[in-house]
Amino acid sequence: MTSKTDETLGYEQARDELIEVVRRLEAGGTTLEESLALWERGEELAKVCRRWLEGARARLDAALAEEEEADSEE
Repeated sequence: MTSKTDETLGYEQARDELIEVVRRLEAGGTTLEESLALWERGEELAKVCRRWLEGARARLDAALAEEEEADSEE
């Protein structure tokens, strides 16, 4: 479940935090519990990024559809 804070994160903020989580996981040196918490946070951040990208795709598709509709009416 995503937290309220995650819902207010912008794409770039979520992406940057996700990069940091991955960097920390790849570096190692964390306990199993810390690693699991980082992995869970990474999953939440990936969902935030995915929602932003899906929203952007929907907006682009809608704009393209409007453009095609306008062209076909001419």
